[in-house]
Amino acid sequence: MKILVTNDDGIEADGIAVLEEIARSISDDVWVVAPDAEHSGAGHSLSLHTPLRLKQKGPRHFAVAGTPTDSVLMAMLEVLPEKPDLLLSGINRGVNVAEDVTYSGTIAAAMEGTLLEVPSIALSMQWKPGEEMLWDTPRHFAPDIIRQLVKIGWPRGNLMNVNFPHSTPKEVGMIKICPQGRRKIGEKLEKRQDPKGRDYFWIGGPSDVPYDDLPGADYMQILKGNITITPLSMDLTNYRVLEDVREHFEAE
Repeated sequence: MKILVTNDDGIEADGIAVLEEIARSISDDVWVVAPDAEHSGAGHSLSLHTPLRLKQKGPRHFAVAGTPTDSVLMAMLEVLPEKPDLLLSGINRGVNVAEDVTYSGTIAAAMEGTLLEVPSIALSMQWKPGEEMLWDTPRHFAPDIIRQLVKIGWPRGNLMNVNFPHSTPKEVGMIKICPQGRRKIGEKLEKRQDPKGRDYFWIGGPSDVPYDDLPGADYMQILKGNITITPLSMDLTNYRVLEDVREHFEAE
């Protein structure tokens, strides 16, 4: 099995090193192609107005001066001799749950793999500021989760989103297959001044209060110390609303 490993935290991030280690426990044909710098929050963006530059960092290791989406395109169309059998994106420092998935470069890389018809899995881990990342948890659980997902498979046009709680392997609760939750990110602006008295702003982090009408969703399960697996679809159509609107506009 040929595995492509990528991320949005940059090729030097601790999380991608852990993910490569996990990938190598599954296959001996692993390629790493990732951004040369952090692109958290880049979403599914392409560099359309600047050239992409590729630098080989070692055997089957390449850094791209571009976004996570750019990195996947470069991997598929330029670096790898043929398409991989599996794309793994992460392991992101910080969960990608609820509305995070629309901003996340980690998810975006898996989206691009999905669009290129490669089975893709995004992996992220809860991060608590000031505390050490507990990488042993994905080391322990991720290989088996990945193997099981590959074994059962999933339909084209979909990707798998896996999140690990900030817990040691022994503290982890259960593996929950759950829907995407709802929680707003970036709902705060912090105003500051530079040394010359000019205003600037930092976008704040996500709200700590999820929507409580979705108790089984990914964000709530992470708070309970569970691992979450959420299938995500590239088709964003709301078919129920589509029929309501169609009935209105196409009524005779």
